[in-house]
Amino acid sequence: MRVVAIGLIATPAVLRVTRLHAAEFTLKAANNSPVTHPLTIHMSAAMEAIRKETNGAVDIQMFPNNQLGSDTDMLSQVRSGALEFFTVSGLILSTLVPTTSINGMGFIWTNYDNIWPAMDGELGAYIRGQVDKAGLVAFEHIFDNGFRQVTSSGRQIKSPDDLKGFKIRVPPSPLYTSLFKAFEAAPVTINFAETYSALQTKVAEGQENPLAIIEAGKLYEVQKYLAKTNHIWDGFWFLANGKVWKGLPKDVQGIISKKVNEAALAQRKDIFAQNASLEKNLTAQGLTFNDINSAAFRSKLQSIGFYQEWKAKFGNEAWTVLEKYVGPIS
Repeated sequence: MRVVAIGLIATPAVLRVTRLHAAEFTLKAANNSPVTHPLTIHMSAAMEAIRKETNGAVDIQMFPNNQLGSDTDMLSQVRSGALEFFTVSGLILSTLVPTTSINGMGFIWTNYDNIWPAMDGELGAYIRGQVDKAGLVAFEHIFDNGFRQVTSSGRQIKSPDDLKGFKIRVPPSPLYTSLFKAFEAAPVTINFAETYSALQTKVAEGQENPLAIIEAGKLYEVQKYLAKTNHIWDGFWFLANGKVWKGLPKDVQGIISKKVNEAALAQRKDIFAQNASLEKNLTAQGLTFNDINSAAFRSKLQSIGFYQEWKAKFGNEAWTVLEKYVGPIS
């Protein structure tokens, strides 16, 4: 954070600057999403809205599409304070804060009707409390990453048995690896920035991501089939370095929080609307879609004790909060 003495006068509701176009707070925000993804679009809009509302006193520069490194690189940067803000999947954040992957349990969500009450309610509050203990601040409303689908280049995935021996790219998250190993697949941990080339060179046969990521990352160019598994719902937490955040004036915090949370709610609507057309668009790009019987996949996980294993890892308190929204899991 670079501070320039420009005569900033703060009131509870607004910032006023005695000299226009000079930023007292110059900060950085980053993500791993392409510039065309709704996450980047709405994050960029929020940063511009913050500049306008503070008359230029707060300038948050956007670095999308892994410009500052991989997910793990940027998570390290936001922890150290080299990067002030970062949006990241809870499943990747779980390498630091294990509880953040609890919303990514396989085959537990049916639709958004129980996701948003959970993530905007008690479950989200519980997760944010755990993030705070790690020296980071997670904002109130999580951005939508969407339901994740499995794609492949050489086989269609229709049943749990089809995943046996399947070399699938997964993000660096223990839960992802555990989930696909439960189906006897061969998960390969690769950061998103290297996913396209890994699929192109057959380092991995397939991958799993929401439709918006599959389109924005042009993964349809190196994949042939898409199974509508909806196996995991995932979101992007907007994180701040705790020390930097607490060092900002309260009115600056209020403006940033307001604009980022508004952006998250707007981005959710865009993802929901976009999903209705993405299957048609991706089919036109050459992907072949197929449905699956999700009950068969969930039954497989129950029969081998997958849920019980993760209940023990997360603890009874977190698991009880989760089941308030999804019902009994195992």
